Amino acid sequence: MKFYIDPGTGSMLFAILIGIIGALNYLLKTWLVKLRFILSGGKKVEEDSEKLSLVIFADDKRYWNVFRPLCREFDQRGVDVTYMTASSDDPALSCEYPHIHGEFIGEGNKAFAKLNFLKAKLLLSTTPGLDVYQWKRSKGVGCYVHIPHTASDVTLYRMFGIDYYDAIMLSGEYQAEDIRALEKMRNLPSKDLVKIGIPYMDDMLARLQADVSAPEHPRTVLLAPSWGESAILKKYGEKIIEVLLQTGYHVIVRPHPQSFRSETEMIERIMKAYPDSDQLEWNRDNDNYEVLKRSDILISDFSGVIFDFTLIFDKPVIYADTKFDTSPYDAWWLDKECWTFSVLPRIGHVLTPENMNDLKNIIDTCLEDPRYAKGRDEARAETWEHPGEGAVRAVDYLMQKLEEQTEKDRQKAEKQTAKKDGEKKPSRGRKKSVRVTGENTKEKKEGK
Repeated sequence: MKFYIDPGTGSMLFAILIGIIGALNYLLKTWLVKLRFILSGGKKVEEDSEKLSLVIFADDKRYWNVFRPLCREFDQRGVDVTYMTASSDDPALSCEYPHIHGEFIGEGNKAFAKLNFLKAKLLLSTTPGLDVYQWKRSKGVGCYVHIPHTASDVTLYRMFGIDYYDAIMLSGEYQAEDIRALEKMRNLPSKDLVKIGIPYMDDMLARLQADVSAPEHPRTVLLAPSWGESAILKKYGEKIIEVLLQTGYHVIVRPHPQSFRSETEMIERIMKAYPDSDQLEWNRDNDNYEVLKRSDILISDFSGVIFDFTLIFDKPVIYADTKFDTSPYDAWWLDKECWTFSVLPRIGHVLTPENMNDLKNIIDTCLEDPRYAKGRDEARAETWEHPGEGAVRAVDYLMQKLEEQTEKDRQKAEKQTAKKDGEKKPSRGRKKSVRVTGENTKEKKEGK
């Protein structure tokens, strides 16, 4: 423990290191430009590094489903995109789209170090925390755009998660209202807020509609929680799995991918106590389509998978009352209930410590009672605008921003060129004065 560094201190040290590297990098580039200027005989020398046009950054391979519809649309339009990922096995690195150029940039701080000196007109990412911890805004990037990876509150990111993006792509009006409220509280400049819908859900629904296969299977319950202090596994641990096994139904446990990073000890303990068996399976598929499709009911907490399951597959959910603590999140700042928690009673049944032992009856009731169908329809209307149009709307907006950044860069380059030319040329007035004076002197000598 004596070597432990808390995230805040670690971020500060990383920022100091990046600052030092940045200063050295700037000095080195300045010296190189001067050296090349001298060696070229005083001719203007352009920089070798050319600014990238459009960059997508994914901090994990699991976000390929979010970006895939957009990459397909970019490819169909013939637009080249640099896809930077922090996962060496990201599907984007071997995707079938010729205009998408995948690049593994390292994991963790190594990836952020590269991004902090990136030169690009526009960068799109699902990653929150820009300019808060290790990931700093680069002076070489013209515009940062965020796209959420789930159909729920954007205020459920860790505090200040999206404050320093220039634009946010949204799926519902309630998200825009929350962002504007935070901007006002924190005296932040207004971001571009564009409602595009949810491209990955459009893709998943189209996939389901084209998938006619429906193999027989035993009644299956999917336990797919979020992560953190307010999540199911942290609150209930082994108990909920034990109760689920007592139902006699097939049980799939799919922890949040972040749990395997941030809650390693807990996950390993539970997996050891309840290993894979004929009745229980642990799922870590990168694509959650198949596991959602073959599950009859979902048990979760505040995870965004709830909306994938209910809005696409039109199936019931049971949500755990884990007494969610908003203090680490942006939601803490708003004097209102999160949309996610206001909609849960309309689309599913609550699970509490008091009724957990009656979980089998709750499951059976949810599967046989049609009363939650209306709530699912309401939720779709509130959080999934422009269904089927997400990718097209997203790419339309990004191309518009790209054109704006291209024009800004052109104007900036023209100003810099004019300034340099002005510094090189002597003043015209002084030149004219010398010439005229010389001519007058000559004329006087000739007696004219």
